[in-house]
Amino acid sequence: MAEFTPFQSSFSDCMPMYAPAQQVADYLDAHQGWFHRCAQPMQVEPIGETGYALGLGRFGALGYELEPRIGLDLLPAEGRTYRIQTVPVPGFTPEDYQVDFQASLTLVEVPLSPELAPELPDLSVMTQVEWHLDLGVAVHFPRFIKVLPETLIQRTGDGLLRQIVRQVSRRLTRRVQEDFHHSQGLPMPKPVHQFRWWRRQDQRQC
Repeated sequence: MAEFTPFQSSFSDCMPMYAPAQQVADYLDAHQGWFHRCAQPMQVEPIGETGYALGLGRFGALGYELEPRIGLDLLPAEGRTYRIQTVPVPGFTPEDYQVDFQASLTLVEVPLSPELAPELPDLSVMTQVEWHLDLGVAVHFPRFIKVLPETLIQRTGDGLLRQIVRQVSRRLTRRVQEDFHHSQGLPMPKPVHQFRWWRRQDQRQC
């Protein structure tokens, strides 16, 4: 039986939208339209009505590379919270890695001051899309990696996961913001980065 090395991390960030929560929810509910556009340049294939298979690209460290592909199911909202979870990709079973992706996006409506958005004098509220991700990844490393110190493997794996999530999330956030605000005829909010990472068993850290 193959031996897998586990990595457990959590992440959080925030995506501001210049619109009331219901307007943002209506956009997010219609993900069949925006998800393909915003996920580029990642490869996207539909899985049923609410799922997608994503090719994340090639990543590597310590002389070992993977080209991960995962299935994600965008579940219908419960109140103002959306959940995304891993689902199998039909006809595809990776042998070298396993992924457990559990994310939530919560729409939080907050007051919008004229100073923050002088170009929108009639808009009194905006929406913060606060997202949280619990990510578990297990990798079956080749022998030349397993001879390295366990602390080095863990530290390198944590750093690589953090790099992948930060890179993909910021790119996806920017594209979703641009797509939403352009489709609604609204200006873009100023960038806000609140990206946080912590190991599942640790206290939060930047």
